[in-house]
Amino acid sequence: MIPFHERLPINLLKASFNNTAAAYKFYWFLSILEEVERGEYYIPKHRLFVVMVATSWYTINYFNVSFGKQDQLHKAVGLIALSENLTIDEDRSRIKKQLNNSTNRETLKALWHFNKQVPHRFLSPWFPAKAENSKFIYQASSQFENDCLYAVDETHITINPVWVNYLMSNIGVLKDFCYWNLSLYLQKHNPNVPDIPNKLIKPAKRNGLLKQRNCWNMVIAELGGVDCIYTNSRLHEKAFAVEHFIPYAFVSHDLFWNLIPANPKFNSSKSDKLPKLDKYFDAFYHLQKQAIEIIKAKSIEKKILEDYLSIFPDLDQVDKLPDSYKGKFRTTIEPLITIASNNGFEFMVC
Repeated sequence: MIPFHERLPINLLKASFNNTAAAYKFYWFLSILEEVERGEYYIPKHRLFVVMVATSWYTINYFNVSFGKQDQLHKAVGLIALSENLTIDEDRSRIKKQLNNSTNRETLKALWHFNKQVPHRFLSPWFPAKAENSKFIYQASSQFENDCLYAVDETHITINPVWVNYLMSNIGVLKDFCYWNLSLYLQKHNPNVPDIPNKLIKPAKRNGLLKQRNCWNMVIAELGGVDCIYTNSRLHEKAFAVEHFIPYAFVSHDLFWNLIPANPKFNSSKSDKLPKLDKYFDAFYHLQKQAIEIIKAKSIEKKILEDYLSIFPDLDQVDKLPDSYKGKFRTTIEPLITIASNNGFEFMVC
């Protein structure tokens, strides 16, 4: 809920996010808040468009989250990634710096496409009878009519002074409100994609996999080595990569049921590609089965077995995995692979 203010039309700010047909409103407002937080109130549109792209970059490019077929922000980010030769997980500050200084015609065209609708349409709740009339809204906002949030002209927006203290005092809550509604919007367009809220912001640092690596070291030591399911090369203690069978970029978690030891060089080249189940699932499950049974038998790191409870709720009641577990595991993995493929993740060539 947006904080109340006895003087300001908070209901109109909230109404800016009603009946949202595209994601741009969320990113536009987040960009405004970022500039206000820096003490900027006369803000170049270009800089706001750049922040919109930088803020949505990781969600679109790394996690392949769909913004809807008609969403222009998703299209712009894809075009800019190509024209600027930026990586899918590029650092946000570098994206902003490069785009703010770019003279690439394709980049500028993609950024300024937002100018056609975004700045005046966000103000439409303040001027409901003229929502489609950009000329009217530009003129009316210049006088801060109806206590609108900002004035808009051809190159800048100017924050209405009566809103400054409210925005500055409630920036954290307003950002949370925006991200919450953005996650609801994206979940609607990605109903089967897991963990949308954690795909909105690039984490400062990924969680380490030390606990999972220690478990696999124990399993490999017990077995005297295991074969990489992709290369058939022999893996030994401390000489392997911990590999996400379904890419982290899709599942966004490090649960043990999706991790296996793999050849380090291959793991690096696999990146966020999907494995072909018909080729690799049997070997994957065999490794997982061995790991579970060894962990249970040795009673070491048993807490990690909690990662499996959503798949095998009765796991604590068995010592050896019954044959039926293999089918249960595949029915968990297979839909995720299908959904990831539908969302743009590619399959491994080999």
